[in-house]
Amino acid sequence: MTNDVKESFSGGAPPAPAALAAKVRTLAPSMTRSMQRVAEAVAGDPAGCAALTVTGLAELTGTSEATVVRTARLLGYPGYRDLRLALAGLAAQQQSGRAPAVTADIAVDDPIADVVAKLAYDEQQTLADTAAALDTVQLSAAVGALVGARRIDIYGVGASSLVGQDLAQKLLRIGLIAHAHTDPHLAVTNAVQLRSGDAAVAITHSGSTGDVIEPLRVAFDHGATTIAITGRPDGPISQYADHVLTTSTARESELRPAAMSSRTSQLLVVDCLFIGIAQRTYETAAPALSASYEALAHRHNPRTR
Repeated sequence: MTNDVKESFSGGAPPAPAALAAKVRTLAPSMTRSMQRVAEAVAGDPAGCAALTVTGLAELTGTSEATVVRTARLLGYPGYRDLRLALAGLAAQQQSGRAPAVTADIAVDDPIADVVAKLAYDEQQTLADTAAALDTVQLSAAVGALVGARRIDIYGVGASSLVGQDLAQKLLRIGLIAHAHTDPHLAVTNAVQLRSGDAAVAITHSGSTGDVIEPLRVAFDHGATTIAITGRPDGPISQYADHVLTTSTARESELRPAAMSSRTSQLLVVDCLFIGIAQRTYETAAPALSASYEALAHRHNPRTR
């Protein structure tokens, strides 16, 4: 686990029970192996673990009481007692609902109908996990920063660059000045021009992509408000982000790489940002959207020209 992982509870309301499994999936890769055992145990059997004392859970997972408490705090709970209450709530929710019908990884010889069903289930789970774990206070603050920005720079590479381009074109259509930079050199040289009153958005699932971290650091150092959309809120990117929006991902497999599931959750966050901005700027955003639709109408119906 890196030094950036916050092992102490940072205040605010603990995560809702429904968000617990999503938090475990998001944070487990950055935990120590002993903390992973605790996290996997509580996510895998919330009812059973809710009945255990801190000593009992430590014995079950082959760890120490201190490890159990640290894991609870890393997951967002002030102490183990609060985690047990969340586990009891999660267990009750699971008992009242039905278990998912599709859980297996995609196999190389799966019929296409099974591929569709499995992908659909994984996409739904990814979206649900992202929605459950998304900090709406951070989201609202990010929306406010983008609404008031003189200029918005967006950084991403690979699959994340596609998400960045989607955000940029959405913002442009409602009249904001936004540019998505996929070339890392151009991203840095543009970031140098940012100042207080500007905003920069970095999109990186791993939270450690150097070509995304560098321009965000430059933007941060020059006084711009910075936003990170990442699946690893404990990653290096968070050092240079005023606001962190956490995404979740489905389970990886040989035929479903991280880029697929991360893109799904990133697009949800981007859409939340866009709708939030459009709501706050409705008087100008609505006419701008109408104008863009009208400008392209003849391309969809050539007979109108």
